Amino acid sequence: MWSCFGILALLVVTVTLSPVTAAAPSENHITEEDAYPPLWDLAPENLLDFPVKDNKIVINAWNYQERLGVYKSLLNASAKYFGAFGPQNSGNILWGLPLQHGWQFRTGRLADPSGVTFCGYENGEHLCQSVRSWWSCMNYYLAIIPFLGAVEAGLFGQLPYEIEILPPEEQKDDFCYSVKDCWSRMPKLMDDWKAFFEYLLSTEEKAMSSATFSSFKLDDALGLMWKAHTTSIAYGLPKFQDSLKYLSDPEAKFGRDWANAVDFIAATHFCTDLPTTNNFQAFLPQRMLVESDVLPSISDFSPQQNKVLVSLRALYKANKLTGGLLLKLWQKAMSTEAGREMGRKLIEGLTSSQKLELLDLAGI
Repeated sequence: MWSCFGILALLVVTVTLSPVTAAAPSENHITEEDAYPPLWDLAPENLLDFPVKDNKIVINAWNYQERLGVYKSLLNASAKYFGAFGPQNSGNILWGLPLQHGWQFRTGRLADPSGVTFCGYENGEHLCQSVRSWWSCMNYYLAIIPFLGAVEAGLFGQLPYEIEILPPEEQKDDFCYSVKDCWSRMPKLMDDWKAFFEYLLSTEEKAMSSATFSSFKLDDALGLMWKAHTTSIAYGLPKFQDSLKYLSDPEAKFGRDWANAVDFIAATHFCTDLPTTNNFQAFLPQRMLVESDVLPSISDFSPQQNKVLVSLRALYKANKLTGGLLLKLWQKAMSTEAGREMGRKLIEGLTSSQKLELLDLAGI
Protein backbone atom coordinates (compact mmCIF):
# COMPACT_ATOMS: atom_id res chain seq x y z
CA MET A 1 0.00 0.00 0.00
CA TRP A 2 1.21 3.51 -0.78
CA SER A 3 1.54 6.03 2.03
CA CYS A 4 -0.76 9.04 2.03
CA PHE A 5 2.22 11.16 0.96
CA GLY A 6 2.91 8.72 -1.83
CA ILE A 7 -0.65 8.97 -3.10
CA LEU A 8 -0.43 12.76 -2.88
CA ALA A 9 2.80 12.67 -4.84
CA LEU A 10 1.16 10.50 -7.48
CA LEU A 11 -1.74 12.93 -7.70
CA VAL A 12 0.49 15.99 -7.90
CA VAL A 13 2.72 14.56 -10.59
CA THR A 14 -0.08 13.27 -12.78
CA VAL A 15 -2.04 16.50 -12.48
CA THR A 16 1.13 18.36 -13.40
CA LEU A 17 1.87 16.27 -16.44
CA SER A 18 -1.69 15.84 -17.62
CA PRO A 19 -1.91 18.88 -19.93
CA VAL A 20 0.92 17.48 -22.07
CA THR A 21 -1.55 15.05 -23.60
CA ALA A 22 -4.68 16.99 -22.81
CA ALA A 23 -6.21 17.03 -26.28
CA ALA A 24 -7.39 14.00 -28.15
CA PRO A 25 -4.97 12.78 -30.84
CA SER A 26 -7.39 13.83 -33.55
CA GLU A 27 -6.98 17.46 -32.46
CA ASN A 28 -3.23 17.50 -33.03
CA HIS A 29 -3.51 17.59 -36.84
CA ILE A 30 -0.18 15.86 -37.43
CA THR A 31 0.27 15.37 -41.16
CA GLU A 32 2.24 12.47 -42.61
CA GLU A 33 5.08 14.85 -43.47
CA ASP A 34 5.10 16.36 -39.96
CA ALA A 35 5.20 12.90 -38.40
CA TYR A 36 8.90 12.61 -39.25
CA PRO A 37 11.81 14.89 -38.34
CA PRO A 38 12.63 17.63 -40.88
CA LEU A 39 14.81 16.37 -43.77
CA TRP A 40 14.34 12.76 -42.67
CA ASP A 41 14.19 11.53 -46.28
CA LEU A 42 17.54 13.22 -47.05
CA ALA A 43 19.44 11.80 -44.08
CA PRO A 44 21.91 8.91 -44.63
CA GLU A 45 20.11 5.55 -44.57
CA ASN A 46 22.92 3.45 -43.10
CA LEU A 47 26.50 3.73 -41.91
CA LEU A 48 28.07 3.09 -45.31
CA ASP A 49 26.28 6.18 -46.64
CA PHE A 50 28.64 8.33 -44.55
CA PRO A 51 32.06 9.37 -45.93
CA VAL A 52 34.91 6.88 -45.46
CA LYS A 53 38.40 8.31 -44.92
CA ASP A 54 41.56 6.48 -43.83
CA ASN A 55 39.53 3.31 -43.27
CA LYS A 56 37.15 5.11 -40.93
CA ILE A 57 33.48 6.03 -41.27
CA VAL A 58 33.58 9.76 -40.57
CA ILE A 59 30.49 11.43 -39.10
CA ASN A 60 30.07 15.17 -38.56
CA ALA A 61 27.81 15.22 -35.52
CA TRP A 62 27.59 19.02 -35.74
CA ASN A 63 25.67 18.83 -38.99
CA TYR A 64 21.95 18.28 -38.41
CA GLN A 65 21.50 16.01 -41.42
CA GLU A 66 24.40 13.78 -40.44
CA ARG A 67 23.33 13.51 -36.80
CA LEU A 68 19.88 12.68 -38.12
CA GLY A 69 21.54 9.99 -40.23
CA VAL A 70 22.94 8.45 -37.05
CA TYR A 71 19.39 8.16 -35.74
CA LYS A 72 18.13 6.80 -39.06
CA SER A 73 20.83 4.12 -39.04
CA LEU A 74 19.77 3.11 -35.52
CA LEU A 75 16.10 2.97 -36.51
CA ASN A 76 16.83 0.87 -39.60
CA ALA A 77 19.21 -1.52 -37.85
CA SER A 78 16.75 -2.14 -35.00
CA ALA A 79 13.57 -2.30 -37.11
CA LYS A 80 13.31 -6.10 -37.10
CA TYR A 81 12.95 -6.17 -33.33
CA PHE A 82 9.84 -3.99 -33.37
CA GLY A 83 7.95 -5.45 -36.33
CA ALA A 84 5.13 -6.73 -34.11
CA PHE A 85 4.46 -3.33 -32.59
CA GLY A 86 3.42 -1.34 -35.64
CA PRO A 87 3.69 -1.15 -39.44
CA GLN A 88 6.70 0.41 -41.21
CA ASN A 89 8.78 0.48 -38.00
CA SER A 90 6.33 2.91 -36.37
CA GLY A 91 6.40 0.83 -33.18
CA ASN A 92 10.14 1.29 -32.69
CA ILE A 93 10.71 2.92 -29.30
CA LEU A 94 13.83 4.69 -30.56
CA TRP A 95 11.63 7.15 -32.48
CA GLY A 96 11.51 9.43 -29.46
CA LEU A 97 15.16 10.42 -29.97
CA PRO A 98 15.10 11.69 -33.59
CA LEU A 99 11.63 13.20 -33.18
CA GLN A 100 12.81 15.25 -30.22
CA HIS A 101 15.89 16.27 -32.18
CA GLY A 102 13.74 17.23 -35.15
CA TRP A 103 11.61 19.42 -32.89
CA GLN A 104 14.79 21.12 -31.65
CA PHE A 105 15.88 21.81 -35.24
CA ARG A 106 12.44 22.99 -36.35
CA THR A 107 12.17 25.44 -33.45
CA GLY A 108 15.66 26.94 -33.84
CA ARG A 109 17.08 25.43 -30.68
CA LEU A 110 20.17 24.00 -32.39
CA ALA A 111 21.36 27.37 -33.73
CA ASP A 112 24.03 29.54 -32.09
CA PRO A 113 22.12 31.37 -29.33
CA SER A 114 25.06 33.71 -28.66
CA GLY A 115 24.66 35.35 -32.08
CA VAL A 116 28.41 35.21 -32.68
CA THR A 117 28.10 32.92 -35.71
CA PHE A 118 25.50 32.14 -38.38
CA CYS A 119 25.50 28.47 -37.33
CA GLY A 120 21.99 27.04 -37.58
CA TYR A 121 20.31 30.06 -39.16
CA GLU A 122 18.41 29.96 -42.45
CA ASN A 123 20.38 32.90 -43.83
CA GLY A 124 23.65 31.25 -42.82
CA GLU A 125 24.70 27.66 -42.20
CA HIS A 126 21.23 26.19 -41.90
CA LEU A 127 22.29 22.59 -41.15
CA CYS A 128 24.99 23.61 -38.68
CA GLN A 129 24.46 22.62 -35.03
CA SER A 130 26.12 25.03 -32.66
CA VAL A 131 28.30 23.78 -29.83
CA ARG A 132 27.06 26.85 -27.96
CA SER A 133 23.52 25.49 -28.09
CA TRP A 134 22.58 23.85 -24.78
CA TRP A 135 20.04 21.72 -26.61
CA SER A 136 22.54 20.54 -29.21
CA CYS A 137 25.16 19.65 -26.60
CA MET A 138 22.66 17.78 -24.42
CA ASN A 139 21.38 15.94 -27.48
CA TYR A 140 24.91 14.73 -28.32
CA TYR A 141 24.61 12.42 -25.32
CA LEU A 142 21.27 11.16 -26.65
CA ALA A 143 22.54 10.60 -30.19
CA ILE A 144 26.24 9.80 -30.46
CA ILE A 145 26.54 7.89 -27.16
CA PRO A 146 23.54 5.60 -27.90
CA PHE A 147 24.91 5.10 -31.41
CA LEU A 148 28.38 4.12 -30.22
CA GLY A 149 26.82 1.89 -27.57
CA ALA A 150 24.89 0.15 -30.36
CA VAL A 151 28.08 -0.24 -32.40
CA GLU A 152 29.84 -1.84 -29.44
CA ALA A 153 26.87 -4.11 -28.72
CA GLY A 154 26.98 -5.39 -32.31
CA LEU A 155 23.71 -3.94 -33.61
CA PHE A 156 25.37 -3.17 -36.94
CA GLY A 157 27.22 -6.48 -37.11
CA GLN A 158 30.89 -6.59 -38.02
CA LEU A 159 31.66 -3.21 -39.56
CA PRO A 160 34.43 -2.99 -42.20
CA TYR A 161 35.61 0.33 -40.75
CA GLU A 162 36.01 2.03 -37.39
CA ILE A 163 33.76 4.94 -36.49
CA GLU A 164 35.16 8.44 -36.04
CA ILE A 165 33.04 11.38 -34.87
CA LEU A 166 34.37 14.80 -35.82
CA PRO A 167 34.88 17.23 -32.92
CA PRO A 168 33.32 20.71 -32.73
CA GLU A 169 35.45 23.82 -33.14
CA GLU A 170 35.37 24.53 -29.40
CA GLN A 171 34.60 22.68 -26.14
CA LYS A 172 36.26 19.57 -27.56
CA ASP A 173 36.88 18.10 -24.10
CA ASP A 174 33.13 18.00 -23.39
CA PHE A 175 32.59 15.16 -25.87
CA CYS A 176 34.00 11.82 -26.94
CA TYR A 177 34.58 10.70 -30.52
CA SER A 178 34.91 6.92 -30.83
CA VAL A 179 33.85 3.74 -29.08
CA LYS A 180 37.21 3.47 -27.32
CA ASP A 181 37.27 7.15 -26.39
CA CYS A 182 33.75 7.08 -24.95
CA TRP A 183 34.43 3.89 -22.99
CA SER A 184 37.43 5.53 -21.35
CA ARG A 185 35.59 8.75 -20.50
CA MET A 186 32.10 7.58 -19.54
CA PRO A 187 31.99 3.80 -19.03
CA LYS A 188 28.73 3.82 -17.02
CA LEU A 189 26.87 5.73 -19.72
CA MET A 190 28.21 3.49 -22.48
CA ASP A 191 27.35 0.42 -20.38
CA ASP A 192 23.74 1.52 -20.02
CA TRP A 193 23.23 2.10 -23.75
CA LYS A 194 25.08 -1.09 -24.66
CA ALA A 195 22.83 -3.04 -22.26
CA PHE A 196 19.73 -1.79 -24.07
CA PHE A 197 20.98 -2.86 -27.48
CA GLU A 198 22.30 -6.16 -26.13
CA TYR A 199 18.77 -6.86 -24.89
CA LEU A 200 17.44 -6.33 -28.41
CA LEU A 201 20.13 -8.59 -29.85
CA SER A 202 19.36 -11.29 -27.28
CA THR A 203 15.85 -11.59 -28.72
CA GLU A 204 16.98 -11.86 -32.34
CA GLU A 205 16.43 -15.58 -32.83
CA LYS A 206 12.96 -15.39 -31.34
CA ALA A 207 12.17 -12.24 -33.32
CA MET A 208 12.54 -14.10 -36.60
CA SER A 209 9.07 -15.55 -36.13
CA SER A 210 6.04 -13.49 -35.18
CA ALA A 211 4.68 -16.58 -33.44
CA THR A 212 7.45 -16.43 -30.86
CA PHE A 213 7.79 -12.66 -30.78
CA SER A 214 5.64 -12.47 -27.65
CA SER A 215 8.75 -13.34 -25.64
CA PHE A 216 10.10 -9.87 -26.52
CA LYS A 217 9.06 -7.85 -23.47
CA LEU A 218 8.43 -4.24 -24.42
CA ASP A 219 8.36 -3.10 -20.79
CA ASP A 220 11.86 -4.50 -20.24
CA ALA A 221 13.16 -2.81 -23.38
CA LEU A 222 11.60 0.50 -22.36
CA GLY A 223 13.08 0.19 -18.88
CA LEU A 224 16.59 -0.29 -20.23
CA MET A 225 16.20 2.50 -22.77
CA TRP A 226 14.85 4.99 -20.25
CA LYS A 227 17.59 4.09 -17.76
CA ALA A 228 20.21 4.96 -20.37
CA HIS A 229 18.26 8.06 -21.43
CA THR A 230 18.10 9.52 -17.94
CA THR A 231 21.77 8.65 -17.34
CA SER A 232 22.64 10.63 -20.48
CA ILE A 233 20.74 13.67 -19.22
CA ALA A 234 22.22 13.40 -15.73
CA TYR A 235 25.69 13.27 -17.26
CA GLY A 236 25.11 16.27 -19.52
CA LEU A 237 23.31 18.65 -17.15
CA PRO A 238 26.31 19.71 -15.02
CA LYS A 239 28.66 19.61 -18.00
CA PHE A 240 26.64 22.12 -20.02
CA GLN A 241 25.34 24.31 -17.21
CA ASP A 242 27.39 27.25 -18.53
CA SER A 243 25.70 26.98 -21.95
CA LEU A 244 22.42 28.13 -20.40
CA LYS A 245 23.89 31.65 -20.15
CA TYR A 246 23.40 32.07 -23.90
CA LEU A 247 19.65 31.52 -23.57
CA SER A 248 16.92 33.87 -22.44
CA ASP A 249 15.83 33.31 -18.84
CA PRO A 250 12.49 31.75 -19.87
CA GLU A 251 14.20 29.40 -22.35
CA ALA A 252 16.88 28.37 -19.85
CA LYS A 253 14.20 27.60 -17.27
CA PHE A 254 12.22 25.63 -19.83
CA GLY A 255 15.27 23.50 -20.68
CA ARG A 256 15.89 22.81 -17.01
CA ASP A 257 12.20 22.07 -16.37
CA TRP A 258 12.03 19.72 -19.36
CA ALA A 259 15.09 17.77 -18.21
CA ASN A 260 13.51 17.38 -14.77
CA ALA A 261 10.19 16.16 -16.23
CA VAL A 262 11.93 13.46 -18.25
CA ASP A 263 12.81 11.65 -15.01
CA PHE A 264 9.12 11.45 -14.11
CA ILE A 265 8.11 10.33 -17.59
CA ALA A 266 10.92 7.75 -17.68
CA ALA A 267 9.70 6.10 -14.47
CA THR A 268 6.48 5.07 -16.22
CA HIS A 269 8.39 3.42 -19.10
CA PHE A 270 6.45 5.74 -21.38
CA CYS A 271 6.28 4.36 -24.91
CA THR A 272 8.33 6.46 -27.34
CA ASP A 273 7.15 4.98 -30.62
CA LEU A 274 6.31 7.18 -33.61
CA PRO A 275 2.61 7.97 -33.01
CA THR A 276 2.85 8.29 -29.22
CA THR A 277 5.86 10.60 -29.34
CA ASN A 278 4.23 12.80 -31.98
CA ASN A 279 1.08 13.14 -29.88
CA PHE A 280 3.18 13.81 -26.80
CA GLN A 281 5.34 16.60 -28.18
CA ALA A 282 2.59 18.28 -30.20
CA PHE A 283 2.12 20.68 -27.29
CA LEU A 284 5.76 21.71 -26.90
CA PRO A 285 6.62 25.33 -27.80
CA GLN A 286 7.09 25.91 -31.52
CA ARG A 287 9.86 28.51 -31.06
CA MET A 288 12.54 29.59 -28.61
CA LEU A 289 11.28 31.46 -25.58
CA VAL A 290 12.34 35.12 -25.28
CA GLU A 291 12.63 37.51 -22.34
CA SER A 292 9.21 39.04 -23.02
CA ASP A 293 7.43 35.68 -22.75
CA VAL A 294 5.42 35.59 -19.52
CA LEU A 295 3.57 32.46 -18.42
CA PRO A 296 0.78 31.54 -18.74
CA SER A 297 -0.03 34.22 -21.31
CA ILE A 298 2.31 33.78 -24.27
CA SER A 299 0.07 35.15 -27.00
CA ASP A 300 1.31 33.12 -29.97
CA PHE A 301 1.24 29.83 -28.01
CA SER A 302 -1.89 27.73 -27.72
CA PRO A 303 -3.58 27.37 -24.33
CA GLN A 304 -2.23 23.81 -24.19
CA GLN A 305 1.33 24.97 -24.85
CA ASN A 306 1.06 27.59 -22.13
CA LYS A 307 -0.28 24.95 -19.74
CA VAL A 308 2.57 22.60 -20.54
CA LEU A 309 5.16 25.25 -19.70
CA VAL A 310 3.38 26.17 -16.46
CA SER A 311 3.08 22.52 -15.51
CA LEU A 312 6.73 21.72 -16.19
CA ARG A 313 7.79 24.76 -14.15
CA ALA A 314 5.55 23.73 -11.26
CA LEU A 315 6.81 20.15 -11.35
CA TYR A 316 10.42 21.34 -11.16
CA LYS A 317 9.64 23.65 -8.23
CA ALA A 318 7.68 20.98 -6.37
CA ASN A 319 10.47 18.45 -6.79
CA LYS A 320 13.09 20.98 -5.69
CA LEU A 321 10.93 22.04 -2.74
CA THR A 322 10.91 18.44 -1.49
CA GLY A 323 14.63 17.96 -2.10
CA GLY A 324 13.93 15.41 -4.82
CA LEU A 325 11.59 13.39 -2.61
CA LEU A 326 8.69 13.88 -5.02
CA LEU A 327 10.61 12.08 -7.77
CA LYS A 328 11.64 9.29 -5.41
CA LEU A 329 8.04 8.74 -4.33
CA TRP A 330 6.90 8.71 -7.93
CA GLN A 331 9.63 6.23 -8.89
CA LYS A 332 8.59 4.00 -5.99
CA ALA A 333 4.98 4.13 -7.14
CA MET A 334 6.14 3.18 -10.65
CA SER A 335 8.31 0.26 -9.47
CA THR A 336 5.81 -2.39 -10.59
CA GLU A 337 4.42 -3.10 -14.04
CA ALA A 338 0.90 -2.41 -12.79
CA GLY A 339 2.01 0.90 -11.27
CA ARG A 340 3.71 1.95 -14.50
CA GLU A 341 0.61 1.11 -16.50
CA MET A 342 -1.44 3.28 -14.15
CA GLY A 343 1.13 6.07 -14.43
CA ARG A 344 1.04 6.00 -18.23
CA LYS A 345 -2.74 6.01 -18.27
CA LEU A 346 -2.86 8.94 -15.89
CA ILE A 347 -0.37 10.91 -17.98
CA GLU A 348 -2.22 10.11 -21.21
CA GLY A 349 -5.79 10.19 -19.95
CA LEU A 350 -6.29 13.18 -17.70
CA THR A 351 -7.92 16.06 -19.54
CA SER A 352 -7.38 19.78 -19.47
CA SER A 353 -10.67 20.13 -17.60
CA GLN A 354 -8.96 18.77 -14.48
CA LYS A 355 -9.83 21.21 -11.70
CA LEU A 356 -6.95 20.48 -9.33
CA GLU A 357 -4.14 23.00 -9.64
CA LEU A 358 -0.62 22.09 -8.62
CA LEU A 359 0.34 25.69 -8.01
CA ASP A 360 -2.36 26.05 -5.32
CA LEU A 361 -1.74 22.56 -3.94
CA ALA A 362 2.01 23.09 -3.55
CA GLY A 363 1.73 26.72 -2.51
CA ILE A 364 4.07 27.85 -5.28
